Amino acid sequence: MLLKDIIDIIESVAPLSSQAEWDNSGLQIGHNDADITSVLCCTDVTEGVVDEAISLNCQLILSHHPLLFHGLRTIQGLTFQERVAMKAIRHNICIYSSHTPMDRYLHGISGRMAEQLGITDYQFLTDDRYGVVGYLPQPLTPEQLLQQVKQAFGTTAIRYTRPVGSIISKVAFGGGACAEFIDEAIAQRADAFITADFKHHQFLQADGNIMVLDIGHFESEHAITAIYQELLSDAPVRVLCAQTDKSPVMAYC
Repeated sequence: MLLKDIIDIIESVAPLSSQAEWDNSGLQIGHNDADITSVLCCTDVTEGVVDEAISLNCQLILSHHPLLFHGLRTIQGLTFQERVAMKAIRHNICIYSSHTPMDRYLHGISGRMAEQLGITDYQFLTDDRYGVVGYLPQPLTPEQLLQQVKQAFGTTAIRYTRPVGSIISKVAFGGGACAEFIDEAIAQRADAFITADFKHHQFLQADGNIMVLDIGHFESEHAITAIYQELLSDAPVRVLCAQTDKSPVMAYC
């Protein structure tokens, strides 16, 4: 299967034209006419992921976060981005990333977060199509919500604020660093907001207004691998999830 045909499938739901102006999604390394038989999906393109792609004979890595956010002024292998680029090129491995386009796809990152808690009827949280909000299948106590989130997202630690009420029914979700959308979550009358990368003053802003659960950036977006797998389920390629794709952040509990 040609790479351009795989890209067409992804961009049919997450078009590159929808990316934020600061983003650098799209084809990072390779060319559209490359012949692809095996694909490795990941959140972040690391040296370990490239090594895994080599060992599994994958010609394409599909990631959420772009490897190249900014142009490389030199390629000497001094940074992990340089080393990854050099190794991928040396082994004829293409790299494609769908970052904010997949964030702005209703059933993309944030939508999948909602589905991980059993919410299937959700809508966008913001006018510019970031985050989603919907009702839990059944209301939960704050403690039950914490337990379900920990299990569903595989997080070892959750930073959170005190709940406003005793029952959680309506929940907002934002994959990655979506703390800036807390006002929208409050305006939508969500009981809880599940996202990542909250700063101290944003926790203060939430206190008394909404329960915030900061589950970690990687943990909130790791479902990208399952999204890619489903999009390519009918394609004539082997699609794998990278086993070396793990959060670089550890928690001491």
